[in-house]
Amino acid sequence: METAWYLGILEDEGRLLAQAAEQAGTDSPVPACPDWRLRDLLRHTGAVHRWAAAFVADACATPRPIGDHPDLDGAELVAWYRSCHRALLDTLRSAKPDVECFTFLPGAESALGFWARRQAHETAVHRYDAEAARGGDPAPVATDFAVDGVDELLRGFHARPRSRVRTPEPRVLRVRATDTDAVWTVRLSPEPPVTTRDAAGDAECEVSGPAAELYLALWNRLPLPSVAGDASLAALWRETSAVV
Repeated sequence: METAWYLGILEDEGRLLAQAAEQAGTDSPVPACPDWRLRDLLRHTGAVHRWAAAFVADACATPRPIGDHPDLDGAELVAWYRSCHRALLDTLRSAKPDVECFTFLPGAESALGFWARRQAHETAVHRYDAEAARGGDPAPVATDFAVDGVDELLRGFHARPRSRVRTPEPRVLRVRATDTDAVWTVRLSPEPPVTTRDAAGDAECEVSGPAAELYLALWNRLPLPSVAGDASLAALWRETSAVV
């Protein structure tokens, strides 16, 4: 996907996140994150935006801590989040396409593309959280963006050594989007999962549904749409897939 495509989504998702937080109030609980109120979500996401922007702006090649956030709340906190979001967009849009800096998932074609993609999905998931805290119908997730997000989660986050989705013996989980031709085969073992974009071989469990539902379900925001076969593998995902 083109960097500009991700940046357009990032802009829209951040605007919707701030709008939902403003409407709900920063003391509203976040259903998917039981320990969080919307103030925690805004502080976290704003700090992540600043953290990401700094890698690109400074062409920093080494990891850095995310850092602290100001002790703000209410309207001031919403305004602070909006400024972090705008600064991130401005940084990514003005960066050189070949900027070199730290990234943390495998498979990125460029550092700029990595951060545009990662921040678009970071913001989309937390926008959903903010809208869930507000109540009412959340904004839809486009099918192509949802497919991309499932791919980032399965072939990016859960390809890392820190993934906890593991089984004592080899097992196979399939993930299938029913509204497009996207399908993934996730091979589980005592090692980190290995995921391919295919339907090769037999799977002991298949999780399927519209791409947007799969996206939010695999990020543990919605129930899994449909599970066929050995449901224990789907349960394993729910229990161990939280990104750390």
